[in-house]
Amino acid sequence: MLIGVPKEIKDNEYRVGLTPASTRELTSRGHAVLVETAAGAAIGLPDDAYVAAGATICPDAQQVFARADMIVKVKEPQARERAMLRPGQILYTYLHLAPDPAQTSDLIESGAVCFGYETVTGPGGGLPLLAPMSEVAGRMSIQVAAANLEKTAGGMGLLLAGVPGVAAAHVVVVGAGVVGSHALQMAVGMGARVTVLDKSLERLRQLDLVFGSRITTLYSNTNSLEEAVRSADVVIGAVLIPGAAAPKLVTRKMIADMQPGSVVVDVAIDQGGCFETSHATTHTAPTYIVDGVVHYCVANMPGAVARTSTFALNNATIGHAIALADKGWERAISEDKHLRAGLNVCKGKVTYEAVAQALHLPYVPAEQLLN
Repeated sequence: MLIGVPKEIKDNEYRVGLTPASTRELTSRGHAVLVETAAGAAIGLPDDAYVAAGATICPDAQQVFARADMIVKVKEPQARERAMLRPGQILYTYLHLAPDPAQTSDLIESGAVCFGYETVTGPGGGLPLLAPMSEVAGRMSIQVAAANLEKTAGGMGLLLAGVPGVAAAHVVVVGAGVVGSHALQMAVGMGARVTVLDKSLERLRQLDLVFGSRITTLYSNTNSLEEAVRSADVVIGAVLIPGAAAPKLVTRKMIADMQPGSVVVDVAIDQGGCFETSHATTHTAPTYIVDGVVHYCVANMPGAVARTSTFALNNATIGHAIALADKGWERAISEDKHLRAGLNVCKGKVTYEAVAQALHLPYVPAEQLLN
């Protein structure tokens, strides 16, 4: 198979779909890899390293898209990239379609076979291709919250850890999955007071066993969420429903009740965000203020630590990339139900139910296309 790796074009996005090491895994199996020039240069992965791994360097994205049987990316294809997709071409990347009708429409129109990293499942449960970036984003959320609490960034001028004689900041984490657990781990490590809310009592028990009295665990309902947000200096939105739009759990009224200069970080923004006041921002202009509260809603947070993120992502994605290249998409998904769960749009049909429901589109199960 001929595999194409274009340079990412989203705002301040420096990750790359394949590292030289991943490229070598594919070329050593007889596949050809086309890499757009300088695709990994910004994170210390020069063209020479790809050539040494057996890749061919292309001067522009147009050639990569025109020639490749499969496109491997990181972020969802932007409008000009979607225009270059063709029927039957495999797209393997993050998609996050539920809150993005324009992208979904373009992918349907393209006739391409589109896999979303974020919905591929794992043998032990969970979302193994989403997990590495969730880990990065969860840890980063505390980092950016601490920075935005500073007065010069629009915050109230609060040190997250406090100092002797002055209370530490109160960090509230909404959702105790991968993002939330990594966020609270960082917040505890930095000395903040931490409250985590979730609807899974089993998950809250697990966290209590690990962190004990260093955190407060609360079952999430409207009352507990209102009280926690009202008392928070920082709120981390870490809610996920696989493939679907995130629920708007934190309302405008809750935001208005927070102290001026508080900070909210909506890590769920890729799926539309879990704060009523959220809208996607970029690394160029990462924050805005609503009712005196600083909102950080960057839709590609891990892109800020692009080298770490690229290697972590490739560790998770290369296995399925090899399966798609070795077997073709039809055989690969017929033999692997977990990869089949990653098929979101295929030859003009929406094949992921939560996306179809969110966008009021017809749903066609992947199994039906195979039959």
